[in-house]
Amino acid sequence: MNYVTYGGVTVGLCLLIHQVVTWWPGYRTLMKDPVKQLAELLPFLLGWAYGCLTTLGVGGLVGLVSGTVLGLSNWLGDAALVWGVGGDGGRTAAAQTFIPLSGPGLGIVLILTVAFVAAAKKSKHGVKLKRGAWCGITLGTSAGIAGFAAVPLAQAASLVGDRVYGAF
Repeated sequence: MNYVTYGGVTVGLCLLIHQVVTWWPGYRTLMKDPVKQLAELLPFLLGWAYGCLTTLGVGGLVGLVSGTVLGLSNWLGDAALVWGVGGDGGRTAAAQTFIPLSGPGLGIVLILTVAFVAAAKKSKHGVKLKRGAWCGITLGTSAGIAGFAAVPLAQAASLVGDRVYGAF
């Protein structure tokens, strides 16, 4: 199982805060057309959901990439906590509840990986997708609200996989 440290969670929260601050259109603009403004967050949110799924028991190349990103984020965040603000690094902040994906759910993650790579390369929202995935990888196994959101994502992917692969 992948684990996240307090430094990794800090990196994930920094990515989330960066996205919200750079997206914020202002109160008046948001109230004028909320659907259009909130739709600008959709690529980040989709990337976040994909990143969360890649941390939930996924092996192979996708799991290796996800684990490497998580490990580097943990190291970067821990170094920032220790050297930046004089805190403690390296302590685990992993969620107590861990729902691994089923076999068909892993098939769905592979399909989503192909879609994610294509969208990240071809879409004008590639940067938002990548930032969202990075944020999802770091927060997907955390003990906070983001970690609890990963449980329904894993269940949904497994359910969709059961429906798709059950038809064959």
